[in-house]
Amino acid sequence: MDLIQVMKALADETRIRILNLLKHGELCVCEIETILEINQSNTSRHLIKLQNANILEYFKKAKYVYYKLNDETMSKYPFIKEIIEKETVKLKICQNDYSRLSKYRDSNLSCDDLKEGKVQF
Repeated sequence: MDLIQVMKALADETRIRILNLLKHGELCVCEIETILEINQSNTSRHLIKLQNANILEYFKKAKYVYYKLNDETMSKYPFIKEIIEKETVKLKICQNDYSRLSKYRDSNLSCDDLKEGKVQF
């Protein structure tokens, strides 16, 4: 991992939106897809780019893959944390994404519900 790879990973609106969500805690791929209203292929492509830059790490729970911010990288490059904590809140699209995240969390829907198409937020 190097600074150039990190900067390239940050240079995309969708990836910034993903980081904006993940600053609030881990999420499953299907949750990210649903909240951002993007398809699985697009979501996976962006997650891989962020993971390859070590900005994200992933783990599996049952049949689902969850992503979270990589604390080690956040410590090594504190400007990333500053961007996602202080700058994304200024972006209208990120404000809308956070609103959808809040509604999703309040809905008590699960990944299984999302896969079954029970989106109600």
